[in-house]
This record gives sequence, structure tokens and C-alpha cells, in this order.
Amino acid sequence: MATRVSFARLEAMTQRRWQQIMDIPLTIAAAVFLIAYAWEVIANLGGSAMLFAEVVIAVTWVVFVVDYVVNLALAKHRWHWFTRHLFDLLVVVLPMLRPLRLLRLVTLLNVLQRRAGTAVRGSVLTYAVGSSVLLVFVAGLAILDTERTAANTQISNLGDGIWWAFVTITTVGYGDIYPTTQLGRVIAAGVMVAGIALLGVVTATLASWIVERVATQDELSHVATRREVTELTEQVTELKQVLVAHAAEMAEVSGNSRKGPEA
Repeated sequence: MATRVSFARLEAMTQRRWQQIMDIPLTIAAAVFLIAYAWEVIANLGGSAMLFAEVVIAVTWVVFVVDYVVNLALAKHRWHWFTRHLFDLLVVVLPMLRPLRLLRLVTLLNVLQRRAGTAVRGSVLTYAVGSSVLLVFVAGLAILDTERTAANTQISNLGDGIWWAFVTITTVGYGDIYPTTQLGRVIAAGVMVAGIALLGVVTATLASWIVERVATQDELSHVATRREVTELTEQVTELKQVLVAHAAEMAEVSGNSRKGPEA
């Protein structure tokens, strides 16, 4: 039994070590992919330049595949790990999600947070803002890559793509620019879902901040009330002591006055 527990701990430590080792390579791979994909779409590459960009993208894809397979193999409960890391699978299956690995860099900002609650909210907001910026840029590239060669296209340059992605993720949807291809509509659906999720994250974070502020005010109010009750109790005790002392003096005076005539 002890041997089995030790082996399970060894597996967990090995997986954590692997993840630590691959953290920087995955971030670099995501950055390289984003640069290569942006270059390919914006410059509308062809010939050997396009082949080079595709090779670079394929290499980054291999890095993510290797990481996913190794993590799955090192997991103690593989099915449990699989169900809890569906995003990693999507990163492998859908290359467009790979740039989101760059969000690992923003976790360095957490050292600026002092309180636990503030640290959590700061992390959530940082991830929300960072993912939104990346998603708008990548969605703009993807919709341009998809729609540029379509008949009656309304998206012919990166500016149009970024504008469409921005109004879509914010759920505004002016309708001045919209995709005409089936793949473009699939991309649009994903951006819409991401926009709704972003709105939910921001709303939940704001609600958490309000709840904490109210709780803090209530706690301060309770502390003030307890302090006031303590002070009042002390004052009543002092007043009681004064009254007792005064009653004792009055009794002594009364006793002396009675002894005087008798004497």
C-alpha cells in the first residue's frame, strides 16, 4: 500500500515537473505561432514564404501535441485528467487557440496584489482583458483569412477584421460587416460565445468586489458596535462604583449625625 502511494506521488511530481519545464517552451511556441500566422495572413503570403510560415506553424503544433500526450500519459487518472483539460485538447485540435497560452505571462502581475481577494479579482480581470485582446486580434486574422477570397466579401483587410471582431465580442453587432462563408460563421459563433463569457466574468468580478466591500463595512460596523458596548459597560461600572461610594459616604454622615445628639 505504501509503495502504491509513493508511486502515485512520484507520478504527480513527475507531471508537475514536466509542466514546469514546458511552461516557457509552450509560451514561446504560442508567440511564434501568432507571429507566423499573422505574417501569413496580413502579408497574404504565397510560394516559398507561405511554405516557410506553414512549416513554422506545424512545428508549434507538434510542441503542443507532445505536451498534451505526455501530460495524458503521466496522469494518474487519465479519464479524469482528460475531462478536466478539454481546453488543452482544443488547443491541439484548433490551432487558433494556441496564442491564448501567452496569457501565462500575465500571471507575473499577481505579485503586485496584496490581499487574497484582490489577487483573485486582479488575476481574473487580467486574464479577461488579455484574452479579449488576443481573441479580437486572432479572430480578426481568422475572419480575414477566411473571408478575403469569398464572393461579395465585406472583409478585405485587417482593419475590417479587427472591427468586426471587436463589435462581435462586445455583443454589439452593428451588422455593417458580417461573414458570408460557413467557416466565417463558425468563427463568429465562437467569438459571440467568448463575448458572453467575458461579460459574465466581468459581472461576477464586479459583484465579488461589491460583496466584499459590503462585508467589510458590516465588519467595521460590528467592531464599532462592540467597542461602544464595551465603553458603555465600563461607564456603567464606574457610575455604579461612584454611586456605591456616595451611598457609603451618605450612610457614614447619617450615622455620625445620629451619634451627635445622643452624645
